[in-house]
Amino acid sequence: MAPPHFLLVTFPGQGHINPSLQFAKRLVRVGAHVTFATAIRARHRMEESKSPLKGLSFASFSDGYDGGYNDGDDVEVYMDELQRRGSETLSDLIASNHEDSRRFSGVFYTTLLPWVAEVAHSHGIPSTLVWIQPATVLDFYYYYFHGYGDLIRSTGDNPSVPIQLPGLPPLMACDIPSFCTAKNEYNFSLPLFQRHFEVLLKEANPRILANTFDALEPDAIRAIDKFEVIGIGPLIPSAFLDGQDPSDTSFGGDLFKSTCGYIEWLDTKPTASVIYLSFGSISMLSKVQKEEMARALLETGRPFLWVIRESGKEDRDEGRLSLKEELEKLGMMVPWCSQVEVLSHPSVGCFVTHCGWNSTSESLVCGVPMVAFPQWSDQQTNAKLVADVWRTGVKMTPNEQGLVESGEMRRCLELVVGDGEKGEEMRRNAKKFRDLAREAVKEGGVLKNLRAFVDEVRQASE
Repeated sequence: MAPPHFLLVTFPGQGHINPSLQFAKRLVRVGAHVTFATAIRARHRMEESKSPLKGLSFASFSDGYDGGYNDGDDVEVYMDELQRRGSETLSDLIASNHEDSRRFSGVFYTTLLPWVAEVAHSHGIPSTLVWIQPATVLDFYYYYFHGYGDLIRSTGDNPSVPIQLPGLPPLMACDIPSFCTAKNEYNFSLPLFQRHFEVLLKEANPRILANTFDALEPDAIRAIDKFEVIGIGPLIPSAFLDGQDPSDTSFGGDLFKSTCGYIEWLDTKPTASVIYLSFGSISMLSKVQKEEMARALLETGRPFLWVIRESGKEDRDEGRLSLKEELEKLGMMVPWCSQVEVLSHPSVGCFVTHCGWNSTSESLVCGVPMVAFPQWSDQQTNAKLVADVWRTGVKMTPNEQGLVESGEMRRCLELVVGDGEKGEEMRRNAKKFRDLAREAVKEGGVLKNLRAFVDEVRQASE
């Protein structure tokens, strides 16, 4: 019997591509063939494997920005073009596969692409949402559109009053996704999330595959009775998680590579002594903010590895850091690194992060406590989970101008890496969730759930 053939469509952002490719690899492990589709410009960034995984193929489509998306481009125009052009291309791809007797058994699609489900349904093919953020954030968006929107919006008037939502921890105004706040600048975002739920609730048995696992979010996974949430995470390369595939050490796509010797540098440092700082591929830090961080690092006096991109938003400031020479005596600054490789290195003892879900998941899998500095989207909620639910880190508090001062950062660093009781608790909890994450992906856990899901889809399509 031929293996089921799935189409997996992902938004062309690195934060979507990374977990999606790991999901594709898991589908292949449970006996499926997967065609992985994303925009042409993102496909060009993906690293070509020297020995392609059998059962995994690639397709691409134009989003109208094949030469690249620039910061000055209108994001709403882009999202419209992505849907218009992507819908046409994917519809043609599905039709051509059907004509060649390679019909897709199902279509998977990631966050921000509800229109993919509509394309699949127009061809009579079932679709499934792959939610790449935590289940807590999924639930929050659902509540926003189903009975709790007024309560959530009122937090702007009462920022000190917690929001109580079923199955979720109490959330303050500073903990909710930025797309649900009055300051949200991305008008396209909420309608897309609302459309996700509209598509799901039209289905007889709506299910969502989420990049989380039962032991991490036991209540959030089961909070909404309108659909079934199935944990398929953490979506991390096998070599750093279950070890089933030692060759699987990368996500398969990085913006650029670096050979600056950071692993060799880490090899020279004592266990759990290095502070690692990275803020993802989108978040922008002002020069003033970086200067405050530089002072905090110097005052803390510990070795550090700091990722400061040499291209893109983070490089657009008025010159280099004023304390660069002093910093280079204590730590190392690089334009890129293999983050999971760094976090899994025994010398790393703390991760200063924007709390994007990929970075948060990687830190949990590697057992590294965090200092959270959330910027936008789901990051505030992720930071809340880290600091107050899982207690694997601490969240920095900015001043009234939104700047985290050096003293506040130093306070948080000393809490996490110091010898005090709180630091010991965070490190203990970080190791606990590391072990739970590895347990989740064993044959009896996530893979069992995924195999059952694939078998069910296969049977329904026969």
